[in-house]
Amino acid sequence: MNPVEPYDTKGSERAAGGGNPTRILIVEDEFLIALELEYRLRDAGFEVIGIAARAGEALSIAASGRPALAIMDIRLADRTDGIQAAIELNATLGVRSIFASAHADPETRKRAAAASPIGWLQKPYPADALINLIRQHLS
Repeated sequence: MNPVEPYDTKGSERAAGGGNPTRILIVEDEFLIALELEYRLRDAGFEVIGIAARAGEALSIAASGRPALAIMDIRLADRTDGIQAAIELNATLGVRSIFASAHADPETRKRAAAASPIGWLQKPYPADALINLIRQHLS
């Protein structure tokens, strides 16, 4: 299976602000992975508005920081659910997610479809694959 699978991006919104960098929220409970993602995204010219390890944190950061999109793990700290967080982000704030997870079984993907994901990256994945998927979504 191809580790990078984009979803249909028709109707996707671009980040507002003209020349301002695209704002991204990282939702990942593994500290070192989150820091590496933050570094790679900033190096590529994106603005990381925060890192959340739990679904509630993700919703709170997104409400105040208004990201253009979220990078979402599925299994989060305290057994919170990244799929439910992604559904809520999309429904309440219009923020879509890229799922970045080792969990890609058909049932998980079926549940995740309710979040209207931008795409899916199966761990482990190269940082370039994530950056290319984000750029593809924004163009």
